[in-house]
Amino acid sequence: MSEARLFMNFINGEFVPSLGGKTFERRNPADTADVVGIFQDSNADDVEAAVTAAKAAYATWRKVPAPRRGEILLRAADLLLARKDRYSHDLTREMGKPLFEAGGDIVEAIGMAQYAGSEGRRMHGVTTPSELPNKFQMSMRQPIGVIGMITPWNFPMAIASWKMLPALVCGNTVVIKPGEDASISTFNLVECLVEAGLPPGVVNIVTGHGPSAGQPLVEHPDVPVLSFTGSTEVGRLVYELGARQIKRVSLEMGGKNPLIVMDDADLDLVEQGVVWAAFGTTGQRCTATSRVIVHRKVAAALIERLVGRAQALRVGNGLHPATDMGPLVNEAQLERVLGYIEVGKSEGATLRCGGNRLTEGSYANGWFVQPTIFTGVRPTMRIAREEIFGPVLSVIEVESLDEALAVANDVAYGLSSSIYTRDINAAYRAMHELEAGIVYINAPTIGAEIHLPFGGVKATGNGHREAGPTMLDVFSEWKSVYVDYSGSLQRAQIDNAD
Repeated sequence: MSEARLFMNFINGEFVPSLGGKTFERRNPADTADVVGIFQDSNADDVEAAVTAAKAAYATWRKVPAPRRGEILLRAADLLLARKDRYSHDLTREMGKPLFEAGGDIVEAIGMAQYAGSEGRRMHGVTTPSELPNKFQMSMRQPIGVIGMITPWNFPMAIASWKMLPALVCGNTVVIKPGEDASISTFNLVECLVEAGLPPGVVNIVTGHGPSAGQPLVEHPDVPVLSFTGSTEVGRLVYELGARQIKRVSLEMGGKNPLIVMDDADLDLVEQGVVWAAFGTTGQRCTATSRVIVHRKVAAALIERLVGRAQALRVGNGLHPATDMGPLVNEAQLERVLGYIEVGKSEGATLRCGGNRLTEGSYANGWFVQPTIFTGVRPTMRIAREEIFGPVLSVIEVESLDEALAVANDVAYGLSSSIYTRDINAAYRAMHELEAGIVYINAPTIGAEIHLPFGGVKATGNGHREAGPTMLDVFSEWKSVYVDYSGSLQRAQIDNAD
């Protein structure tokens, strides 16, 4: 157990206390006796200071050539790689996921730093021929200004990197409020950026809670762009507040992700995929598999496999190498999950395994719950429709591909989806008909890679995408430029046929 560290806000290249003088503790969710950090409980005055610094830095940062900005990100990637083990340890202590998963979080950030850094030399515009003689025309990307970012606790470094690094390579400056349950990873990411050469004020960190720190950032008039990842409920509020000032708002919110299993599927492969996608990160992923929609012909066999595998998972402190599944992130999330388990029972679903909080021995000081599987679930049940964000899997039986697709689409969300089948026709139908931003064929609903767009439809998002070739769109404006070298007035959009 390490000594608790005091973290200050990071504003204009300096560590400073909150102007309100308040702090809050973050404790290890696997062992609440372990205080992993003390953070500033920031307010609107702190946000004001951070935005002022970011706005001042924008005047010079936007003029740094994009290749030079990209080189800073590439150097940061090397630093992240060198510190991966230490940063993984920090990440596990603050949010609970096992070390092997925490390392994946850091690897995502490394990949994004490499990918976004390379965009500094590849930030393409478009040139097209003019309809008039002696005239040249092109388009180019330009930065927008101060980007306000609110990030979650479940992927505290990866998601921060998805937002921050594309924004920086475009020439914007950043004020980020990380999730209060996992802020250390954002400091670690920014530490690498600063050591790689990022100037003061270009990235600023303000820690704290949503109402006192997040909302002032959302409403600040000098923050024209907002990037938010979190619950659909909070995302709607961010969207509403941003719309009042005509801000550009990018939302990545909840999911109720389906995994379809057809009667010709490889059940060995399905078993591995479902267990990993349902119980990895303790089910606390927006892309987690929360619904298995299985053909009735193979349902019984698959259920027995899944129950056996779920019961064999080793639940414990993520710092222990043997741990398969860590704790829930906090007490409120534990109560939420346990509440949904009771809802499932009351709705008439069959609890096949799990369903209990773990409290004995090494579990006494943590927020642990057993991997839980419900069968006999109907598509109309709450546990089949609402995001639980925990290790609770609902199994729904169907008679056909048509029914499976209908059930999969009949929820408010549309982030990730999956189908296991050997039938190429079924696979292609699913590819086109699943209402989701991501579709996997013979793979689970988790595992998105940073070089394809990430995001969803319906209540999952508002049309923007993170990562991939579209990642610059939120953080840049298109400018069209026309150069007329004819020496005379040429009137475009006029009938010049004669």
